[in-house]
Amino acid sequence: MKIRIKGNSLRYRLTRSDISALAINGSLKEQTDFLEKSLIYALTTTQKNVMTAEFIDNTITLYLPETMLDKLVNTATVGFNHTDEKLILLVEKDFTCLDNVVEDQSDNYPNPLAIVS
Repeated sequence: MKIRIKGNSLRYRLTRSDISALAINGSLKEQTDFLEKSLIYALTTTQKNVMTAEFIDNTITLYLPETMLDKLVNTATVGFNHTDEKLILLVEKDFTCLDNVVEDQSDNYPNPLAIVS
């Protein structure tokens, strides 16, 4: 699971195993350690109809409706977004990059824009 933050935009990108684990466990959590503190980012399913997010005790938690997770698991749906009063929230499948990158992308979804020859 990766996050991207820009201004009031919060974007979570999920690999195939992330989505599978979220479907089984109902939540995912990652941590970035700094010298004195850690930033934790989590994704948790909810029965509510809309995505929400909160930031409490150095933890960003995005709540994804179970109906949206079901579509990520069982359809070709790429992702979902929601804008509330302050935040733009986005959860999407993580596709392989079209250019060469160093990171391991073996668990990413195939990029639909990739030219297959």
